[in-house]
Amino acid sequence: MDLKEISVFAAGKENKAFAKYFIGQSYLNMLSNKQVIIGNVTFEPGCRNNWHIHHAEKAGGQILIVTAGNGWYREWNKPAIKLKPGDIVNIPAGVKHWHGASANSWFQHLAVEVPGENCRTEWCEAVADEEYNKL
Repeated sequence: MDLKEISVFAAGKENKAFAKYFIGQSYLNMLSNKQVIIGNVTFEPGCRNNWHIHHAEKAGGQILIVTAGNGWYREWNKPAIKLKPGDIVNIPAGVKHWHGASANSWFQHLAVEVPGENCRTEWCEAVADEEYNKL
């Protein structure tokens, strides 16, 4: 599939730096490294990132802006939410979650890092196939 058909943003290169935190292949195109960090993340069908938490002492968190395809977002102990282009997910600091493509669709979102004090990401366990396949 040519992503140009579904998005104005290029997929970027294979996301090798964070590959150990993903099941499946993702791609990363950094759109902004100044003022506010914005990365365009593209997921092949079935690809998802591990559970993770964006920590900050003040403010922080992440905003996802879905630009193409279909995907999922899930917070710990809550049901998964289906995502489609135009959806926006506000993730406060300290919330354990994961996001990724649906099983049969490419998925792309802008990941906006909300500025804060002493921000860091804690990567946790992978999303089990058994859990993912129930969606």
